[in-house]
Amino acid sequence: MNTPFEDGNNLRYAEYVLGVLDADTRAEVAREVAGSDEAATAVALWQRRLIPLADTIGEVAPAPYVWARIQDALQLEAPARVTPRKGLWDSLELWRWLGIGATALAAALLVVVSLPRPTPAPAMVNAGYMASTIQQDNGSAGWTATMDLEHARMVVVPATPVSFEQGRAPELWLIPAGGKPISVGMIDRDKPTTLALDPALLAQLGPTAVLAVSVEPIGGSPTGQPTGAVIGKGAIGAAPNAGGKVALTGHGQADRTRV
Repeated sequence: MNTPFEDGNNLRYAEYVLGVLDADTRAEVAREVAGSDEAATAVALWQRRLIPLADTIGEVAPAPYVWARIQDALQLEAPARVTPRKGLWDSLELWRWLGIGATALAAALLVVVSLPRPTPAPAMVNAGYMASTIQQDNGSAGWTATMDLEHARMVVVPATPVSFEQGRAPELWLIPAGGKPISVGMIDRDKPTTLALDPALLAQLGPTAVLAVSVEPIGGSPTGQPTGAVIGKGAIGAAPNAGGKVALTGHGQADRTRV
């Protein structure tokens, strides 16, 4: 014999009777029972089938510690908290006044920082910059080099991508007037390279020297002199400092050109 609870809602009505549905689903089934005779009949049949099963289960008294754990978890017997006496540092008014004072101090500092400052006197020694554009054989710029004399360093930036055979890389050379090439270091073909300049190199920098790039093995020339093709050269010139300072051109000579 088929019964109304053997359709798709069978399990829902059974779970409703067992009390295992979540709150939203239980409320939904309750509305069905109130508005549908078929749903009410199905629930009643499940109650008739399931409730008698509980009669065969004997009562079991919970252990004394169970209620103690419940009380502890819910803090049912927790003593009332005593509000500690507020001291000076707990005063809301104090922190409000400190906040107002900090804001005023920050505003005053901002005004001071914004005031125009006297321009410092131009540095005449050890504060210069030099630059070079290393041109390829086709006339295009391969790299640009900027020399920071004060910090003894050179930054080389690729301007035009240059392709190299596998196992080969560019090496930068300083060639003094009438002298042999001096290795500055290996440079990157597609990103900036920063090179340290030792005192010997710094002493050779000037408008009479040039920079050159040759194709060498990955680790650099094995002989200390260029062994591959020279693919770019560039003269060294003075570069004014930012802010119009006088820049050195090498050998202690000052270039008075300003930005």
